[in-house]
Amino acid sequence: MGRLRTILIILILLLVIGAVVIFLLPTLTPTAPATTTSGTPAPQIVSNNTVPTPTPQQYVDLVIAVQELPRGIVVPPNAVELRPWPLESAPFNGITNLEDVVGRIARTDIFREQPILQNMVVDNLTNLARVGSDAAALLPSGLVAIAVPMDRLTSVAYGIQDGDRVDIIVSLLFVDVDEEFQSLLPNRVTLISEDPESGQLVLTTAIEGRVDPLGFANAVVGPSERQRPRLVTQRTIQDAFVLHVGEFPPDGRIVGVPPTPTPNPEAQQADAGDGQATPIPTPTESRPDIVTLGVTPQDAVVLTHFIEARLPITFALRAASDTSRVPTDPVTLDYIMTEFNIQLPGRRPYSIEPAIRSIRQLVIENQVELATEESGGGGG
Repeated sequence: MGRLRTILIILILLLVIGAVVIFLLPTLTPTAPATTTSGTPAPQIVSNNTVPTPTPQQYVDLVIAVQELPRGIVVPPNAVELRPWPLESAPFNGITNLEDVVGRIARTDIFREQPILQNMVVDNLTNLARVGSDAAALLPSGLVAIAVPMDRLTSVAYGIQDGDRVDIIVSLLFVDVDEEFQSLLPNRVTLISEDPESGQLVLTTAIEGRVDPLGFANAVVGPSERQRPRLVTQRTIQDAFVLHVGEFPPDGRIVGVPPTPTPNPEAQQADAGDGQATPIPTPTESRPDIVTLGVTPQDAVVLTHFIEARLPITFALRAASDTSRVPTDPVTLDYIMTEFNIQLPGRRPYSIEPAIRSIRQLVIENQVELATEESGGGGG
């Protein structure tokens, strides 16, 4: 009985396997394309639900910077790599060969993961005159160049040099003016009286002043001197780039230009014709009186305003590694009195002789001298 049951189970399994094979056989057997009665292949019916095959994206190998490359550095071999870049977004002047980059000089700052373009590297900075000035090549991106006057005092004793960073300090003098006339106060007062015989108004002497606040009749109080301006000093533009100190040469080349050779003292002897050697005077080297700064476009407008207003501009030299932006307070007489605890001296029934009417001060022509009463020194 048990043996019969086993045989039945085996037969049932064989029947099931056979049915599955019969059902799947048409799908596993390749079928020949249908043909028409003439023997030509019948047109295939394509379902509208077929997903189109996506077009593969094309790439091009570009030279990419794998580390920061500061302006002027010779590009080392390990600083760049060839990497695939989508063709549709590849720059037209991208470089595709490592040999065109390695060993050349970075004309501008090149950032990490940035494709290197043909105008970013040069063989020699001294050859840039063919494509523009050295100043334009050295100027950091986003800055514009503007020339500013300077002298010995404002230029840190001529200490600032090309490539330095400076802050700009400006001093302003403020005076009170009439809002309508835009002229210095006090206004000029003209007294008018009536002629008792003709009845006409008669103009009398013009007086600068104001009506006496004490209430005296027909009294005008005038100033004893011209209005004293009020001085305020403040640091304005910060971290300006010193592009060049002095005037640019006619060809614009400032990079790689050899220094002027120092004349030989023995060669500076000329024969005067009588056998005596006449020394040739050594020309005095002139100091620069102008500096070109790289600043933002808005700061360039500010500097132009300073120059047009003839405001004194002083340069403060920054440390080479200092790029901070620290706010400062405007300095006035009140600030100095408060910050340094300067007490206003009181009036006393005694004094010293001779009278101190001026103090040592800086005067034009880069001289430091003791201004005297005869030389027009400021009041004490």
